[in-house]
Amino acid sequence: MSKIDDIKSSVAAGKTKLVTGLVQEALDEGQDAQDILSAMVDAMGVVGDKFSAGEIFVPEMLVAGKAMQKGVEVLKPILSGSGAPSLGKCIIGTVAGDLHDIGKNLVALMIGSAGFDVIDLGVDVSKEKFLETINSNPDVKVVALSGLLTTTMPAMKETVEAVKNSGLTGFKVLVGGAPITPEFAASIGADAYARDAGGAAIKAKELA
Repeated sequence: MSKIDDIKSSVAAGKTKLVTGLVQEALDEGQDAQDILSAMVDAMGVVGDKFSAGEIFVPEMLVAGKAMQKGVEVLKPILSGSGAPSLGKCIIGTVAGDLHDIGKNLVALMIGSAGFDVIDLGVDVSKEKFLETINSNPDVKVVALSGLLTTTMPAMKETVEAVKNSGLTGFKVLVGGAPITPEFAASIGADAYARDAGGAAIKAKELA
């Protein structure tokens, strides 16, 4: 098994104590930092698929995310000094009334790893706060809304409507979360839907 494969399997298994060393060893062997990052993103895609299939649960997904974060910390100085252009800003937050942040944090991590400058507004974010932040960052490329509870789906709808009716332009709105479906996303006027953190990173790159 190659070092890249070791990293991929260790991230997927949530082996946080191993990933840092493996990533450093891969770099020392001459592996490209972007290839290592891509392997970790792929691993999180596998984790997301297993979560969606009910094969693993939130704790396992969170541990895998933390394992990837350990690897990203090793790569950051290299990637930031590589001259690779940023894909732009992404504003992310969990909609008003929803205090869950595990999924949102994973998406923020994945989108940041994909090359975006992430502005994380946290949880229970009002539509006014989203609008204020978009207004303060006119170069934002993606606004990502997360929600775990069915009871906060109306808040997601209200936020998307407020953003779309604000007159602010130049960005796309991406939504996701456990109760969210592609049909719901389309019905509230969102530009895109992502099923999981890996899919969110891919979709954000398409939107930027």
